[in-house]
Amino acid sequence: MRPYEVMVIFDVGAEPPAIQAVVDRLLETVRASGGAPGHVDRWGRRPFAYELRHRREGYYVVVELTGEPRTVAEIDRLLSLADEVLRFKVIRIPDKVAARVGSGGGGRTRQGARGPAPRSPGGRGASYGGAPSGAAVDAAAPAAD
Repeated sequence: MRPYEVMVIFDVGAEPPAIQAVVDRLLETVRASGGAPGHVDRWGRRPFAYELRHRREGYYVVVELTGEPRTVAEIDRLLSLADEVLRFKVIRIPDKVAARVGSGGGGRTRQGARGPAPRSPGGRGASYGGAPSGAAVDAAAPAAD
């Protein structure tokens, strides 16, 4: 079983019961194919960055689930046939991310995990093409006696 996330954008002209019916069919499809539906997050109406099918906004719903690739194929078929759906995207969540989210720990999952690269005193890394990062700091700092 693999973790997935499905984002569905519905037409804002669709009635709320029609949107709920599509979400219910999606969840039932996941259950019928042996998967496990997770959290359903309703974002509500959001404006688009550009016009989509002559619409300027849509109703967003994000569904988390676990299932097999055949489950995703069935979800793809279901959502592409639904008239209320403007767009959708199914994303497989990487196992490392799913383990962190599932355990509830927001921190590092293993000992010694690398964090962000250390920064030099001048604020620029070694790849900066200008003066060495310490030179600007040394020139501006008063001499210590």
